[in-house]
Amino acid sequence: MQAILLVGGFGTRLRPLTLTTPKQMLPVLHRPMVEHVVSGLARHGVERVVLALGYHDEAFRSAYPGGRCAGVELCCVVESEPLDTAGAIRFAYAASGMEDSRGTFLVANGDVITDLDVSEMLRLHRSAGAEATIHLIEVEDPSRYGVVVTEAGGRVSAFVEKPPRPAPSNWINAGTYLMEPSVVGRIDGGRRVSVEREIFPAMAADGTLWALKHNTYWVDAGTPQTYLRVQLDLLDGRRGPAVAGVSPEASVDPGAVVERSVVMAGAVVGEGSVVRGSAVHSSAVIEAGAQVMDSVVGSGATVGQGARVTDGTLVGEHFDVEPGATLSEARVPGAV
Repeated sequence: MQAILLVGGFGTRLRPLTLTTPKQMLPVLHRPMVEHVVSGLARHGVERVVLALGYHDEAFRSAYPGGRCAGVELCCVVESEPLDTAGAIRFAYAASGMEDSRGTFLVANGDVITDLDVSEMLRLHRSAGAEATIHLIEVEDPSRYGVVVTEAGGRVSAFVEKPPRPAPSNWINAGTYLMEPSVVGRIDGGRRVSVEREIFPAMAADGTLWALKHNTYWVDAGTPQTYLRVQLDLLDGRRGPAVAGVSPEASVDPGAVVERSVVMAGAVVGEGSVVRGSAVHSSAVIEAGAQVMDSVVGSGATVGQGARVTDGTLVGEHFDVEPGATLSEARVPGAV
């Protein structure tokens, strides 16, 4: 099995963290997000992953110069211009040589962290004779997703991207797909094409699109809240045994309080400071008496003495929060 991983987006919801680092290269509990995604695919038999790159592509290529990631063969292809989701699939399929294999392949969004059983999805795909099969997850508010309506057995009867309320279903497109090569033939070359707005609705109309409803662990890690959540879930043991959040290569003063947080290698947490429900990236400094609550401090950034950083604040790489400052739901720097 080969997979195309869509990692070319700008990561605007996570700015300023993504001003210098692409979203999927942001650390999730001491290693890049992309490694968590690729290792999950590898557990279900994926042996080669094609990264469909765009924004800051050099960060991926320099991180994996040997062409392997999480034990899987890696191929990097770079769009010269944004082609949207379907256009990226078509480009990556051809540029990576996948068209030579002519077999079923997998496509996944690079910011989706999930425990989906791809093998179960493949069994449905093959037994149904589907042209494509998509994973669905149930959510309370489907308004910002692609909503999917299915018949008995899993055939998709309607695919509606970001529907008005009330939505026709609470089952949404979860961002993992199995596809036959014929899907690529549906995608026009030379223009931006959306798989969600054009290709999947057309396939639903043709009766060739199927779906697996599976409420497994699933997080779209592309927002400040969900980026933190995937890390806290690992600390809490929601995905296997609980793991330690503080790197042995971090420096935490004995007088500091660190609770339910990730503190990465080289970070410094000063005397009397409090870090709670947060992620402190490598080489960041939390000075004496500062508080970081439910927020992210980027690599090399500094939270000054006595400052308060709370409620989903993002501090970008190598930026400083002034001593004594109070920030809530903020972005540092702000004009991004």
